[in-house]
Amino acid sequence: RGSRMAALIVMLMALSPPLAWARKIQPHFLEYSKSECHFFNGTERVRFLDRYYTNGEENVRFDSDWGEFRAVTELGRPDAEQWNSQKDFLERKRTAVDTYCRHNYGVIESFSVQRRVEPTVTVYPAKTQPLQHHNLLVCSVNGFYPGHIEVRWFRNGH
Repeated sequence: RGSRMAALIVMLMALSPPLAWARKIQPHFLEYSKSECHFFNGTERVRFLDRYYTNGEENVRFDSDWGEFRAVTELGRPDAEQWNSQKDFLERKRTAVDTYCRHNYGVIESFSVQRRVEPTVTVYPAKTQPLQHHNLLVCSVNGFYPGHIEVRWFRNGH
């Protein structure tokens, strides 16, 4: 009985790869793409980017300024060549500036581009030692949109 068990263990070890080999093989990988629209002066000038990633590394990209796919790494070269040879597919990417970017700009403009949220402003004295005069004020401005604001300090309204 013991010799049969030993033979079974030897046979299983011979049929399955050693654990050391399994560490080198990646059983899964992650591929994803990201489409971007860059707007300049509203929709006057629009740039469409379609980026393709494998395991977090960008390999190939379509850029509407180029009008074609270009490899970012050697891994992306076969995809760029294949997709550039497919004229219908390439033409759909070229028209995405209008069909994807400008179209979606119109859909989201009212709640993103035109969105305005007033800031919350708090002015308070900086911490000082007891019985000393406060001579430094701190201004905290938050909760506003869009991100660019100008903060001005006035003394007695001037």
